[in-house]
Amino acid sequence: MRIEYAVQEELLGTGHALQSAEPLAEKHFLVLNGDILPDVAALEDMLRAGGPAVAARQVEDPRRYGVFLTDPDDRGLMRSVVEKSPSPPSNLANAGIYLLGREVFPALEEAPLSSRGEYELTDALNVLAGRRSIRIVELGEWTEVGRPWDLLEANRSALQRRGAAVLGDVEAGATLTGQVCIGQGTVVRAGAYIQGPVVIGRNCDIGPNCYIRSGTCIGDEVRIGNAVEVKNSTVMDGTKIGHLSYLGDSVIGCRCNFGAGTIVSNLRHDDASIKSYARGELVDSGRRKLGVIMGDGVKTGIHTTIYPGTVIEPGYRSRPGEILRGHVPPTGKAS
Repeated sequence: MRIEYAVQEELLGTGHALQSAEPLAEKHFLVLNGDILPDVAALEDMLRAGGPAVAARQVEDPRRYGVFLTDPDDRGLMRSVVEKSPSPPSNLANAGIYLLGREVFPALEEAPLSSRGEYELTDALNVLAGRRSIRIVELGEWTEVGRPWDLLEANRSALQRRGAAVLGDVEAGATLTGQVCIGQGTVVRAGAYIQGPVVIGRNCDIGPNCYIRSGTCIGDEVRIGNAVEVKNSTVMDGTKIGHLSYLGDSVIGCRCNFGAGTIVSNLRHDDASIKSYARGELVDSGRRKLGVIMGDGVKTGIHTTIYPGTVIEPGYRSRPGEILRGHVPPTGKAS
């Protein structure tokens, strides 16, 4: 696939980002926020609706989103979009997918600066809605990746659409069940048990005698060693989980190294939903099971214990036997 890039030289808002791509825009085009994962059917629904159109999703907590107000005479038409508010006027969230035409660019020129001093695409939509009808398309499948643990749900959604493909070397005595994808150059050693859906990248070393459970996505050049269990997690390129470790419901960055016996706890004893950190603030993840969010280049000492919902910043080095909880900065103690 040939991809052309437009560079936004200054960070002046979503509207300015679209203006940066104006020379590449054709008569009609799709605009997608970078932190969403729609399925193909959702995009096809947009195209069938005809432009201009916006995508929406009914949500339980609209405070996290901009929301659409509908035309009182036709609920399928957008009257306006209201940015995030502690008291949203509707629960019809802006899903961040738009089918637009070149008429949006004059609207961007007329839209006022936001309170943040930025040019917002949503302000241009309000200008455009005053001139012509904008159709609202409600989506069935839609995943937002706005917080670290949202990667787990996005990963689950993507894995469901993958088939099985084994391009690496699977030794006798290894077991693969369900939809398992294994990249070129990867070796799965005897005694490994892989329960799909699972995707494993290129040039990985898996096993022997490990258990990789469903919902796991493993990047390139990853090492999963003896007596390691990985469940419903994303493990990025170059990470090594050598032996005798457990990892569940977690997001692990690139080039991390797990000391022997590192255990990630992913469940509270009282079964309450797990709190974690997003943008430095402690929030309720809404998840009953959540392990660790680990930045790039983290190394754990042997017998490290990590509590549910812990966020470890890139580059942290733990001592042998250390207990990690809360928000762990690159150096110093956890908060």
